[in-house]
Amino acid sequence: METKYLIFYPSDVMKHSFPKHSLTIWLSITGLCLVLFFVFTAEQQLPSLKKVFIKDFYVGVAVNQGQMAGYLPSDVALVKKQFDSVSPENVLKWSRVQPKPHTFNFGPADKYVKFGMKNDMFIIGHNLVWHKQVPDWVFKNDDGKPVSREVLLKRMKYHIDKVVGRYKGKINGWDVVNEALTEQGKLRDTKWLKIIGSDYIEKAFEYAHKADPDAQLYYNDFNLWKPAKREGVIRLVKELQKKGIRIDGIGMQGHWYLHKPSDDQIEASIQAFSKLGVKVMISELDISVLPIPKDHDNPPPSIRHSRDPALNPYANGLPDSVKNALATRYASLFRLFEKHKDAITRVTFWGLNDKETWRNNWPVIGRKDYPLLFNRYNQPKEAFYSVVETSGK
Repeated sequence: METKYLIFYPSDVMKHSFPKHSLTIWLSITGLCLVLFFVFTAEQQLPSLKKVFIKDFYVGVAVNQGQMAGYLPSDVALVKKQFDSVSPENVLKWSRVQPKPHTFNFGPADKYVKFGMKNDMFIIGHNLVWHKQVPDWVFKNDDGKPVSREVLLKRMKYHIDKVVGRYKGKINGWDVVNEALTEQGKLRDTKWLKIIGSDYIEKAFEYAHKADPDAQLYYNDFNLWKPAKREGVIRLVKELQKKGIRIDGIGMQGHWYLHKPSDDQIEASIQAFSKLGVKVMISELDISVLPIPKDHDNPPPSIRHSRDPALNPYANGLPDSVKNALATRYASLFRLFEKHKDAITRVTFWGLNDKETWRNNWPVIGRKDYPLLFNRYNQPKEAFYSVVETSGK
């Protein structure tokens, strides 16, 4: 069978020397190539956050299991280009890594750590001790009754030894204890506190340090801009320091809003924590543009499953006015971070793009939020460029 090839040259197009349908095909292919060329060129010219802020602090991102498994290659490419630190959304939480006694599922976490090492990133372990996403068996005997203090401490140490020990020398810093304080700055009434007592936090830090003496150890929490909670963290850190227990930093979760908290409130906590001699990190940054429903931290079912359009005002896209407001908010925050770059060592976004963000469904299921620098198609938003422009200012 004879194979024929059609080769078109620009001069042919000008002379109309081939059939009309062939010209259409040629123009279509040429147009596609031009589009791909310009997309590729734009991608190559897009600033890289990690390079823009390389002299100031790490710029990190939280990644999910699908991204690390390679199901979302465009996400992975964007992570590599833009960030020099990674945090895991879930794969290192107790319920994922040790769902049953002495039964560990390290596969997803191994992929996460391998990815971070391969791309020369500062790798965060999140987290070791938390009151959520912990299997019930951790706190119970075989008869269903609560375990003793001694048994729970033993289980905590075993878990930390196995998890931290496996990634010794690979994971650079650990969120050892997560969200242990109330809004009033008191210890949260958790099973850890009820069974072990108030020293469970110091035990967690002791065990983590022994498991990997070179890893940095952090306390991580939200709403640390509130004065009472800030003071609670200060007391906690001072108590650990007084006892000679290693703590290297405080992670200030940044699940904030367009107009709340104020820059001054955030700055007050950055300054207060830096005076303790520990590192300060903005550990989980995203800015919701949606209305804040009442009881948003623990909404009743009527709100959690609400179909009220007022709670989901941008289901069909974000207006330019809100896009600009988000860009202004991010620029203001990053100017603040730049101002305190001697204290802040890392700024980590909690999610890569608006499609993957947890805020789409919290606290109202099914609504659309737009809290990050990249949209649902990994394209940079106005907020991205506003952040880049703050570098060195």
